Amino acid sequence: MFDATKIRGDFPILSRKVNGKRLVYLDNASTTQKPIQVINAISDYYSNSNANVHRGIHALSMEASGKFEESRRKTAAFIGASGASEIVFTKNATESLNLVANSLGSALGKGGVVVLSEMEHHSNIVPWQLVCREKKAELRFIPVKRDGTLDLAELDSLLEGAKIVSFAHVSNALGTINDVKKITNSAHKAGALVCIDGAQSVPHLPVGIAQLGSPDFMAFSAHKMLGPTGVGVLYGRKELLESMPPFLGGGDMIREVKLQSSMWNEVPHKFEAGTPDIAGVIAFGAALDYLKKLGMGRIRLHEGKLLKIALQLMGEIPGVSLYGPRSLELRGGVVSFNVEGIHPHDAASVLDSQGVAVRAGHHCAMPLMRKLGLGSTVRASFYAYNAPEEVEVLANAVKKAKAIFS
Repeated sequence: MFDATKIRGDFPILSRKVNGKRLVYLDNASTTQKPIQVINAISDYYSNSNANVHRGIHALSMEASGKFEESRRKTAAFIGASGASEIVFTKNATESLNLVANSLGSALGKGGVVVLSEMEHHSNIVPWQLVCREKKAELRFIPVKRDGTLDLAELDSLLEGAKIVSFAHVSNALGTINDVKKITNSAHKAGALVCIDGAQSVPHLPVGIAQLGSPDFMAFSAHKMLGPTGVGVLYGRKELLESMPPFLGGGDMIREVKLQSSMWNEVPHKFEAGTPDIAGVIAFGAALDYLKKLGMGRIRLHEGKLLKIALQLMGEIPGVSLYGPRSLELRGGVVSFNVEGIHPHDAASVLDSQGVAVRAGHHCAMPLMRKLGLGSTVRASFYAYNAPEEVEVLANAVKKAKAIFS
């Protein structure tokens, strides 16, 4: 049985109070809290193994390098990559997506086509805008329907001439779970490369590269899956990584440097210029161990139960508008809503006064908000350590906000 109450004991921050109330942390789509195992891994590195990686033959450097590369192997296994050489460490999913856009974008030319969706996070829109503007390439968008799902009716025509297709597996703003396999297979059939923004899926769902239709790239962040901030991941097919130009230049990404030219290091090191967040990557390995022990399938089922309760309780409150798919199968653990007559920021402030941490705003998805006729929403998002009674606290806090502003 999945026991969220027992899991909470591993998270020191969840025992604190906010505004005199027990903390109910429901901003997991933004960042997750960290278990003591991850916190201890950071402390252990700095206490016992602090040294730069890949640069020294002394004991500390070799020990740190070994732990760093072990995290890379764990990451590859976690998503079903073919090997550790397909895992590039960045500082976040945003940098991973920028890496793909800049490196692949160098081959785009006038008339080239990049296809995104209308529900993308800004991190998967702005880099492509910049590249397409520079290369005079065309940006196309898969439309979003009113129910928060993608309209794939005209997908084949959108993919005509496409070189790159980049889209989110799960919407950070609505929780919509997109049909990655269908879109990926269609894109590959059209001759396009596929990049998946997995920032909201890898932490919450069982994700395997083959089961997704074998996308060419996938980006995600450690801090959204119990790991530290400052660590991102880019999965890329090895042959593609080998053919792509580097994104950043500097130490460790080179094999040889001359005054007029340089030779690049082997992948994935070609894309890891400079000193990385060594402690963060090592601690990310501890986070992966923790998630593996919990089981991603069990986490998905637990979040589904929380989501079902939340949609029911919130749906019973007069004046509350819920956004996104109503089908639990098509939705991750995100509830995006507004309360009639209350600005989302005011609603979030009242919730905070009750100890409930949520996000209010456009969620870095302004085009999606405009498509839905919204300026912003309140977003509650769940994770493994959240319990059903916390969903009840959320609903009661919303009712209090209504009472205050009535």
